[in-house]
Amino acid sequence: MVWEKDVEDLNYRKSLAEQMGGEANIAKHKEKGKYTVRERIGKLLDKDSFREMGTLVGRVKYDNEGNISSLSPAAHVIGYGKIDNRMMTIQCGDHTVRGDIQGHKREIAAKMAIEWRVPYIRLVEEPGGSVRGIEEHAKPAQRIHIPPQSLTYSMPLMYQVPVVSAALGAVAGYAAIWMAQAHFSIMTKENCDIFVAGPPVTQRAFGITQTKKEIGGYKIHAFKSGVVDNVAEDEDDLFRQIKRFMSYMPQNVWEQPKRVDMGDDPNRRDEELLSIIPKDRKKPYSIRKLLAHIVDKDSIFEMTPYYGRSFVTMLARLDGYPVAIMSNDCMHYAGAQTPEAADKMTKFIDMADTFHIPVIYLVDVPGFMVGLESESAGMIRRAARAQFAVDQATVPWASVLIRRRFGVAGGIRGSKLRLNLTYAWPSAVLSAMPLEGGVMAAYKSQIESAPDPDAERERIEQRLEKLNSPFRAGESMWYDEMIDPRDTRSLLCEFVKQAYETTKTQLGPKYRTLRP
Repeated sequence: MVWEKDVEDLNYRKSLAEQMGGEANIAKHKEKGKYTVRERIGKLLDKDSFREMGTLVGRVKYDNEGNISSLSPAAHVIGYGKIDNRMMTIQCGDHTVRGDIQGHKREIAAKMAIEWRVPYIRLVEEPGGSVRGIEEHAKPAQRIHIPPQSLTYSMPLMYQVPVVSAALGAVAGYAAIWMAQAHFSIMTKENCDIFVAGPPVTQRAFGITQTKKEIGGYKIHAFKSGVVDNVAEDEDDLFRQIKRFMSYMPQNVWEQPKRVDMGDDPNRRDEELLSIIPKDRKKPYSIRKLLAHIVDKDSIFEMTPYYGRSFVTMLARLDGYPVAIMSNDCMHYAGAQTPEAADKMTKFIDMADTFHIPVIYLVDVPGFMVGLESESAGMIRRAARAQFAVDQATVPWASVLIRRRFGVAGGIRGSKLRLNLTYAWPSAVLSAMPLEGGVMAAYKSQIESAPDPDAERERIEQRLEKLNSPFRAGESMWYDEMIDPRDTRSLLCEFVKQAYETTKTQLGPKYRTLRP
């Protein structure tokens, strides 16, 4: 027992570190309904699977005899563990601890993820830097480690392993950048704010009085900025969503996502698919209800539901295989592609392509959003970026034309540089632009000179409607095959099974060229 005393000292130091910021700070933290950092890790990871690294890092004080008198641990807990028996690395902020002592803990967590080729999860609660450091150190505040982990390792992380960033409290400064440096980002509704700088700074700089929630609450970042993909009702819901997202992901880009048998017949034919889309194109329908009839039951995980709401992105399964599903939502702007929707499309395609998840696009798009607001927001440039994302993707892709495929936006249904299987339903309408507006633009003089302009416009529209039949479009191979809507599931299940065979030879990182 030569080293028994030293082991006792080690265990004592670890026990001090596990006390985090002390009883008072922990109580204040939990009064807000939050879990402590160690409770969060226990909730997210499989039981007893967490292995901590850098436990002893912190600010330590010694008495005159050289014995430890106190230990203030680093404000980060890092290590590795498992979710559903799959290895993950994890970096977690501890807001009960005050101070800037970190060592290189964040760097170690990132390096483990990159070199072990396992997913990386950040549980972020970090209010940013403070000028208190000037007084504490009697000199300018200590600089962040150069090069900082948030800049040095985020790029290799993003193109090699799945990355999740979850905000569970105040997130400011460079920590806020982490929320955008992720394939899936999420924040809680309450007690959570994300911003570059908070109210004291903005008030001093601009004389504007705003609350933390007004600057960086979930209604800003989930609905307007798109910084976060999803919103959680509470921390338990946040952990559930992280686990669900990870269930569709591979460990890294050199592996394929895992198939999970959902017990759903791949040849299931739902009769409701014959009537879910109205004959009248002006009438809306529920795209989520439609998709639920096609993918495996209870397999849908929607991403970014509140941003770019005219476009729907979700992970799901077909015959147990993970797939990336995209579509248009006619409940918002009639499904038009808005600037925000174009950004959403770009990010989602990049994620699916990075991790070799086949893309399926159910198309019902009346075109790009028009008007001053859309043009001012850079609709053209953002649409061009979406087109580049489509063309740069090499993952297998299939499109199903379920209703409108109008204009340039309709043309961005899949890459024309490679195979893009395109099926059409009998409800599909393919045109350069909608007849309702196109007729007035093309036949303006004829309509205005007619004795009854409205009757003349309606007569022209009816004539062109007959010529615009999806059956006639098939004669020119505007699509590859027209199908019975009820056969969509079985055809896509076959496509996905073949897609997973194809991607076996395409594994590895994706490198993309410059975009507009």
